[in-house]
Amino acid sequence: MSFRCEHCGFNNNEIQSAGTIRPEGTVYTARIMSRDDLDRQLVKSETCSVTIPEFELTIPPNRGSLTIVEGLLRDVMTDLSLDQPLRRIENEATYNKIETIINGIKEILADEEEEGEEEDKNTVGPVKVSKASKKDVPMKPFTVILDDPTGNSFIEFVGSMADPKWNLRTYRRTRQQNIDLSLINPDEEPEPERRDEEIGGGFEGQNEEIYIFPGSCSSCGHPSDTLVKKVNIPYFKDILIMSVNCDKCGYRDNEVKSGSAISAQGKKITLKVTDREDLSRDILKARILNQVYEELSVKVFNDAKTDDGAFGKFLVRLKEVKSAENPFTVILDDPLADSYVQNLYAPDPDPEMTIEVYDRTWEQNEELGLNDMQVEGYEGDPMMEANKEQKGAIEKKDEPPS
Repeated sequence: MSFRCEHCGFNNNEIQSAGTIRPEGTVYTARIMSRDDLDRQLVKSETCSVTIPEFELTIPPNRGSLTIVEGLLRDVMTDLSLDQPLRRIENEATYNKIETIINGIKEILADEEEEGEEEDKNTVGPVKVSKASKKDVPMKPFTVILDDPTGNSFIEFVGSMADPKWNLRTYRRTRQQNIDLSLINPDEEPEPERRDEEIGGGFEGQNEEIYIFPGSCSSCGHPSDTLVKKVNIPYFKDILIMSVNCDKCGYRDNEVKSGSAISAQGKKITLKVTDREDLSRDILKARILNQVYEELSVKVFNDAKTDDGAFGKFLVRLKEVKSAENPFTVILDDPLADSYVQNLYAPDPDPEMTIEVYDRTWEQNEELGLNDMQVEGYEGDPMMEANKEQKGAIEKKDEPPS
């Protein structure tokens, strides 16, 4: 539904979604870096909230609209300016905060107050509004975030979804969001929590051995259990999967640790990613790991000093790699050999992957605390004495000259 008055300038571009609610909510993020970005079109449904972090501004869900970023800013400025004279009398602190936001938006739109503006209000005729994207005035960059639990909002990207200034993220709705959208009955009791004996149900059935450690959520502080399970990865080793899922705030965390002895040698895995199938490989990334992406190993920050568009070019290349448009190489160098990349041809060798086994250096063993680790023969061990002498020599070498 669209309406515009040519005499007073009033317009209404309200929209109502005619589609279905998507299975997941969406969060669109657009970085407005130049005045051309003010022309990005956006669709905001009645369930979408808009956030501009630079202004500490959050617009709650209201009527849907079809507009551009500039139009969104003008609507915000108009709505905030309505009750400013009253706020100045009743609550000066709130008035000052809102006035700061209004002045910031005016600076972006570069609207200049013309003399005789009061007289122009009484004139009859078409209203001419100059577009902020066409003005040759510096503009501070800002961010626009659309969060819609129905997934029916959108902000335009430039060229393709590889736009470095544009990002899309999906998420699962909370129970309260489903209630607000009338997807579930608010009087319906939530699903009961799983009993300890029912946890599992994987390859080994309901009797999988999962350890439960009571604790508290690191985000909200409410009681939350940590689940730990030992899993064997074929053609690799045993690992421990630790999972935390807080029912109060929704915080989630998954961590993987080695469940086997320390390997005698390190391992270097090189994978050539050539198509989308390679992007679906399972990867186990250990805590101590050197990661290298050869085609992306550019000195972004050094280049940015001489080239203002270096970081933007890097983001474009990163999104091309994310969609496997350009081949690239991933190198996982793990001194503990606790990292893993799925072999799609197992048990045969993978033609796109090479694995090198190497002996750790003394410095690597020292960093990992392996040089002083003794499980037997604690007294009079010549190896321990040799390690102490070598460690002392290195510390003496690193001491500044007196």
